[in-house]
Parts: sequence; C-alpha cells; structure tokens
Amino acid sequence: MLGRRPRHWSAGRRFELNTRHGDERRFLIMTRTRLAGSVATAALIVAAVTSCASDGPAPVPSPTTSAAPTLTSPAPPTTSTATATPPTDSEIAANAASAVLREFYDVRSQLRQDSSRSLTLLEDVAISTELTAQRNLFEREREQGLRQIGETKIVELEVTSVNLDNSDPSAGKVPTVQIELCFDVSGVDVVDQDGKSAISPDRPDTGWIQFQVANYEWDTNPEDAWRVASSQDIERTPCATS
Repeated sequence: MLGRRPRHWSAGRRFELNTRHGDERRFLIMTRTRLAGSVATAALIVAAVTSCASDGPAPVPSPTTSAAPTLTSPAPPTTSTATATPPTDSEIAANAASAVLREFYDVRSQLRQDSSRSLTLLEDVAISTELTAQRNLFEREREQGLRQIGETKIVELEVTSVNLDNSDPSAGKVPTVQIELCFDVSGVDVVDQDGKSAISPDRPDTGWIQFQVANYEWDTNPEDAWRVASSQDIERTPCATS
C-alpha cells in the first residue's frame, strides 16, 4: 500500500534517491537521443542507397559487333519519280526535233557514201522544201558519179525557239522548232569516179545552218513525226573543229 514515506528516511536517503532518479532520467534522455540519432542516420543511409540505385552512373554500352564491310560496286543513283517535274510540251518537242536533225545528217552521209541506197530514206527525216532540195542534190551528185568519204560531225546544236501553233497545217502553220547547228566537214571529201576531189580548196571546215524542224502530224503523232522542213546558211562565230 502506497502512503507517505516513513519518517525515519534520512536526508541522505532522499539525496540518494534523488540522485538515482536523476541518473535514470539522464540515461533515458541520452538513450532516446541516441535512438533518434540512429533512426535519422538509418534514414539517411536508406535515402543514400535509394538515390544511388536510381541516379547511379549511366550503364556502360555493351560492345556491338558489326559485319565486315563488303566491297561492292556503288549503286546507281535513284531518281524519285514522285517529285520529278514532267517535261513540258515544248521540251518534248525540242528534244524530238533535235534527235531527228541528228538523224538527218546520218541519212545524208549514208546516201552520199553509197549510191545504191534508196533516196526514199530522206522521207524519214525531211519534208516540204527541204525534202525536195535534198532529193535534187543527191540525184545530181549520183548522175555525176560523186560520192562522199568521211562523216560530217555536229559540233554545236542549239534550239533557239519552239512554236507549237497548229492552227492551219494546210497553210504551213504547224508546230515548228528552230535549231541552229554548227557542222564540221574537215574530215569529209567528195570524190568523182576517178577518186579526184570535187571539193573547192577554199571550202571552210565549219559553218552554221539554221533549220526549221516541223511536225505536220502533231494531232496524231506529236513525238515521232518531226521532219526537217527548211534550212539556210547563217553568219555566226565559227565553232571549233571537233
């Protein structure tokens, strides 16, 4: 039963108890402080470990192996048809007329080198007044026994205008491409039956001619019906021999 302390407790006893109680309180305070410090330290350690786990250094990339390069021929460049601009009618006409003019010179060389070849070949490359003029020239040369040695070379070919007016073909209003061409005949000779040259020694090696290349079948054949319709000599700075 709890009650008042016995009177016989001395002051020394009270001092001892007080001292003991004070020591116990100090021990409890220190213990709590140490526990709090330990908890805080543990929390810091956990936080540090967590931080290291989430914010650690970037992983070292593993080495990759690549196949040894194979020496092959480079692929030809590809062109994108989706973005390419289609040629205009004028560009198509200019290209077709230029091609037939080159063929015109090839046919002329064949006919002058071999008199057995038919003059009807001219109809594939010439029309109108040019066809008539070329036919008359070859008939006259063949009567004289002349033949060509060597090839005429085209040094320069320049499209100077394109007119696609097809309003009146019967009157000659048909699509026409004008081309100026410089030729080189430095390697060409025309000889008679005895092999004697019929060329004047004053003949220049190069010269310029202006051609009108027309298409009389534009409505039905806009690409393949181009023919040389006329020609005339023009004065321009001489081109270099090829």
